Amino acid sequence: MSTDNARAAAEDSLEDYAFRYVPRTFRRWSAASVGATALGSIAFLADFSIGASIGIDHGTDNAVLGILFASVIILVVGVPVAYYAARYNLDLDLIARGSGFGYYGSMITTVIFAGFTCIFFALEGAIMAQGLQVATDLPLWLGYLISTVVVIPIVIYGMRALERLHFWTTPLWLALALLPLLWILVSDPEAVRAFTSFTGNSDGSVSFGAVVSSAAVCFALTPQLAEQIDYLRAMPPRTPANARSWWTSFVFSGPGWVIFSGTKQVIGVFLAVYLLVKVEPALGYRATEPVKQFVGMYQTLIPDWLAIILAVVLIVVAQVKINVTNAYSGSLAWSNVFTRVAKHYPGRTIFVLFNLVIAYVLMMLDVFTLITFVLSLYANVVMAWLVTIATDIAINKWVLRISPRYPEFRRGMLHDWNPVGLVSVGLASVLSLLAFAGLLGAALEPFSVLIAIGVAIVTTPVMAVATRGRYYLRRRSDGIDSPRFDADGNPSGERLRCHVTGYTFERPDMLASAERGPQGQVQYVSSLALSLDDSDRYVLPPEVTGPPRWANARQRGT
Repeated sequence: MSTDNARAAAEDSLEDYAFRYVPRTFRRWSAASVGATALGSIAFLADFSIGASIGIDHGTDNAVLGILFASVIILVVGVPVAYYAARYNLDLDLIARGSGFGYYGSMITTVIFAGFTCIFFALEGAIMAQGLQVATDLPLWLGYLISTVVVIPIVIYGMRALERLHFWTTPLWLALALLPLLWILVSDPEAVRAFTSFTGNSDGSVSFGAVVSSAAVCFALTPQLAEQIDYLRAMPPRTPANARSWWTSFVFSGPGWVIFSGTKQVIGVFLAVYLLVKVEPALGYRATEPVKQFVGMYQTLIPDWLAIILAVVLIVVAQVKINVTNAYSGSLAWSNVFTRVAKHYPGRTIFVLFNLVIAYVLMMLDVFTLITFVLSLYANVVMAWLVTIATDIAINKWVLRISPRYPEFRRGMLHDWNPVGLVSVGLASVLSLLAFAGLLGAALEPFSVLIAIGVAIVTTPVMAVATRGRYYLRRRSDGIDSPRFDADGNPSGERLRCHVTGYTFERPDMLASAERGPQGQVQYVSSLALSLDDSDRYVLPPEVTGPPRWANARQRGT
């Protein structure tokens, strides 16, 4: 490993802490500020399109029940994962390493998430291009290009730039999206009756299969939790003084994001019905396009020219808000994977561009027209992945106590691969995809995503018990005497110098180095330096870990 490369990586990642624990010195925002920034990222318009699509396919009753069903499960899955991110200041990749996947095994889950950011960037970019085409007759390919490059200047500057963007644009987005809708709900009771009685392409009856099929599309949104986590990891330490605001911000901006997302999906159903019943009955599936939804809603209230302007402003603001997050989170994910594989960090900007190129190609392939199929397919793998991590935290860590309570992420402390998470995700994904393709019989096809969830819930603890927790930790001790957590259970703010990079890092990010100092003294090495080390010269040897019972409160930081 080049020392210069390690130093460059340390300097470049000071703003965004890619593949790193987020230290106290960076987390200077209040809990409320972090929460507001995280909520700003859920302004995406794909929710409206998803709700409209399942509403047209299955009718209002089945669609709303499907949205509610998916939202409850996503909320339950999100609580343990988001808590570990906010409490221990880690992104989802770092959490996954010590929650059943191992140091290299978590790369599989990170690639799944990176794919999500590309798909949803493409969907949101397509929506923006549709808006620009309506307003200016701009060709779609050029609109795709504009929607891609417009986010680059903001994304490159990381968390601070994103916080400012969301702070200033969220009130505008809320006003443009909600005020006209509230006016219609109050002034046009007939529109509400049409919404509640809408049957779409169904026979009008409520069926469990239709509800689950509706929910399957919504489940593909679950990785939005990982994007919320990219903000939540910047939460301040939780203390008695800020406990109320900390918990409130955590609940609403962490697992609670799905409450706002589900509400937007229901609104999407309403807007599609409003267009088809009150505005343009021949519109068909084009009623799923948010630009059509908002232009149609505005045109019933204000002159056409002003309706188009306001709709385009809303769409551009929403697209920029979510796609800076998609590009930011995607770049972190890709850089995390590349660094561990290549032992080299070329800079996050390269991965911003890489993420955007993939998204642009998806736009050119017209992924938006296949939104229901793509998301239903993707949901099977998504739920296998996230349910596995949530189950490892909730069951293996807290109930069975086989998995280490604290989500270890440092190289040298973990085994490279852990069969617990890998087998769970693999088995759940394969079985659910076979069901989705109809290869397990027509009766199971609508329930493929439930198969993914059920198999992951069962397999994760079974594998932990079968392996007796042997593949979680390579070492119990990191060789440093001082505690990793303070008296309130927060990661310690003590700073230690990394002898490889020359920089100081906070205690949770550090280990004792296998390379002793000139006088035989213990030296410290950062997890960042270990990530870039291809020689293993600084990695401590393995040790016998003993029975997997994690009773040491000093290490687990509960």
